[in-house]
Amino acid sequence: MSADRPTLPPVRLHSEAELARDALSAPLMARAAKLARWAERGVPVGVGGEILHEALGAATEHLGLAGDEDGPAYTAEAWQLAVDTGLVEIEESSEDSADEDGAGLPDDAAVGTATPGEELNLLTSGSPQDILDIWLGGMETVLADAAAPDLADLADQLTESGELDLDAIDWNPEEEAEVLDGILGNLYLLTALSEDPDQDVPLPALAASMIIPDDMDEPTDDILEEVSEAMMRLDDQFRVLEPIGLIAYRPVDEALIEEVDEDGETVRAAEPLTDEDVSRYGLVRLTPLGVYAVRARLLDAGAHAPAVGDLTDKGADVLLDALPDYPETLAQAESERWLAARTPLDAARDLLAAARGDDERAPRRRLAAQQTLSLVSPDAETALREVLDDRQLGGLARVWLAERALPGIPEPSEGMIFWLTVDTIAAQLDSADENAVPELRELVQGLTDQHSGFFDTAWRVDHPATADVLEAMGRLHPDKKAAKEARKAAFKARSRQSG
Repeated sequence: MSADRPTLPPVRLHSEAELARDALSAPLMARAAKLARWAERGVPVGVGGEILHEALGAATEHLGLAGDEDGPAYTAEAWQLAVDTGLVEIEESSEDSADEDGAGLPDDAAVGTATPGEELNLLTSGSPQDILDIWLGGMETVLADAAAPDLADLADQLTESGELDLDAIDWNPEEEAEVLDGILGNLYLLTALSEDPDQDVPLPALAASMIIPDDMDEPTDDILEEVSEAMMRLDDQFRVLEPIGLIAYRPVDEALIEEVDEDGETVRAAEPLTDEDVSRYGLVRLTPLGVYAVRARLLDAGAHAPAVGDLTDKGADVLLDALPDYPETLAQAESERWLAARTPLDAARDLLAAARGDDERAPRRRLAAQQTLSLVSPDAETALREVLDDRQLGGLARVWLAERALPGIPEPSEGMIFWLTVDTIAAQLDSADENAVPELRELVQGLTDQHSGFFDTAWRVDHPATADVLEAMGRLHPDKKAAKEARKAAFKARSRQSG
């Protein structure tokens, strides 16, 4: 895999059918579809397919939003989504077709007629993927809207002549879109790493992750003010994104937004909050549909963003190479899907064959094979007995048979026991993070307590990782005398390997 290709943790996706249902029920998409069907008799539109004032009132009433103060705005947004996604199509009026930009026409003049588009039929008769493709197109337009500057800010920059002073606007469209992509990427990463995909992320924490440097112990007042401003910007953007179904969002409490100091600065939302206050400052998470959408965008950008089920049709070698990098629960889910597509006997033989090797990643593959084989039924017994005399696989085969209390398991030789021990520790050292150090230390101490003279035998083990494992045991062992013996054994093992 290319070193410059970003790799993200795997995610668990809902089925396409479930995601398509979510897409159709997203408030903005549902309104757009309803308006598209309502346009069957033809709706006069302005430049760019904009719904005209008179028709907007009727459309708002059709959506049941006539009594809502924001009803016309919601209706206009839904109509624009219908135009952008092809749910309605525009036929220009012949007399106005020569004037494509609508110049010289009254503000409320019709330049065309909107009727249901071909895409509308796909919402009812198309495949789940057809529906998702339409929704993804709509989601992209909503993302662009979210990254656009606030209309109130634009109004402040109008010159006396009514023209927009672009130089006065502190807005870079590419930079704004990149920041929003980064925020969605952070939410995606948090979802992938969380054991609870429905875990909400506090808005202040998300804003702080954009602004506060990792090496800053105590944020300055200026930094805190930046965080507050970023949080308010995110609040505006998330309010735009929620109706399309990308995120689940509890907005910032309106009372907090109104709390400003004498200088008009927003309240300091980045300061420590109690659990009761956190929700007032906004909570956000990606929906299952949002996870699907952000992953699609990551893949388009060239990132490696795996999903559970990607490996079902791949060989055992690909499975075992990938599983060590998966969180435990997702590794098991991926293994279960892979095994379900094969007979127990065939799966076991493929896994065992792929587990062999003397390369650096081989111990991790064998550990992944052992964990995957633990999910295989006793019908695979024959495959495990076939490798009992194999130097690399005989130990794990005996473990598998013993765990199922199957008869006739030959006693392993001392050499096989020590080889399996070195191989297991090598695999765990290779995949361990800082949190696993206490567990490794406990494992190392347990091994030396169980086997007197452990290091006198261990340095002779014919395994590529023997010296590295013994050096690690010297670092990890809590007993100074045992640690010194481990370092001596490591020196002997390295001398033996080089000699």
